[in-house]
Amino acid sequence: MKLTYIALLAVLGASLAAPVAAQPAGGQGMGPGQGMGPGQGMGPGGMGPGGGKALRFTFDKNNTPGWALMSADERAAHSSKMRSAKTYDECKTLQTEHHQAMEVRAKEKGVTLPAPRYNGCDRMKARGFFK
Repeated sequence: MKLTYIALLAVLGASLAAPVAAQPAGGQGMGPGQGMGPGQGMGPGGMGPGGGKALRFTFDKNNTPGWALMSADERAAHSSKMRSAKTYDECKTLQTEHHQAMEVRAKEKGVTLPAPRYNGCDRMKARGFFK
């Protein structure tokens, strides 16, 4: 009985392991060919290809008031516009215009616009996006 139970567990374990081992490469792991290559590590400016300016700053619900009030297309357009800002002042101007527009939209829908958890322009400046 004990030997049958052990044999059954071995067959079950092998049948579960085979599909996992057969998965194609290209995942996010640290196995052969999956690790951090040149320019992918923690370089000046943080994570990302080459570090520095190549970094992407994420605009999301944590730093964009009205995020939940925007469509996916509006979110993408806002993110693109903010990333294209060349100076801190330009970023702040875009940010202020967006906040005002979202305050109007929130008032129309009868909701309270939450304050951002942090300032996107300040974070972008700290990460070297502006001089």
